[in-house]
Amino acid sequence: MGAESKISCLIVDDEPMALNLLEGYVSKTPFLELKGKCRSAFEALAKMHEEKIDLLFLDIQMPQLSGIEFSRTISKDTRVVFTTAFDQYALEGFKVEALDYLLKPFNFEEFYNAALKAKEWFTLVNQSKHEGTKEEPSYVFVRAEYKQLKIILNEILYIEGLKDYVKIWLANESKPILTHTSLKKLEEELPASKFMRVHRSFIIALDKIDAVERSQALIGNQYIPIADQFKQGFQEFLGKNSLE
Repeated sequence: MGAESKISCLIVDDEPMALNLLEGYVSKTPFLELKGKCRSAFEALAKMHEEKIDLLFLDIQMPQLSGIEFSRTISKDTRVVFTTAFDQYALEGFKVEALDYLLKPFNFEEFYNAALKAKEWFTLVNQSKHEGTKEEPSYVFVRAEYKQLKIILNEILYIEGLKDYVKIWLANESKPILTHTSLKKLEEELPASKFMRVHRSFIIALDKIDAVERSQALIGNQYIPIADQFKQGFQEFLGKNSLE
């Protein structure tokens, strides 16, 4: 999607009334372009092979293949807004990084707010791509509690990996930001000149290291272990920045 382009979208729902309602909502939203209405995930998949789709308005409970299962098979470049009559799927929607979650019956205002979140997401992605070609990024956006939060890189102390989430610990903040992603993905996005993976569960901000003691880096009052597999790279960093 270009900076001035419309967001191409598909509506996927096995109920004809729901398809027609959503079609009307899309037609009233100037930055959306409807590419088709699909009665099943398989029909949507075939459509997505024909042309690029930016956004899916996707029902969860459908025969053969549920919306949750289908969302796990598509490219991360295609974003999802789930539509469902059952609120117990909200957590599952969060785990697969849905942009939003609309509980039926929803009105146009609720739909429009979800569409605006999609517009904001694509705008931020495009800006990041353009800025990334010029210089190292000074911030990243992460998804937390159905919002895109701007994280200033210079404020990051360290990042702690959990099973399905990561905690981003920031200077002057007592609680971390919790987001559903992986350390590997963040490691790829963060500038290597400022951040280093030192453990399977930790990435540290190199300029926030207060001391190094044995096989640990001290950041504030937190000791971060340096695992054996990362020691060589860490020692090289220390050697380049040591007066000895």
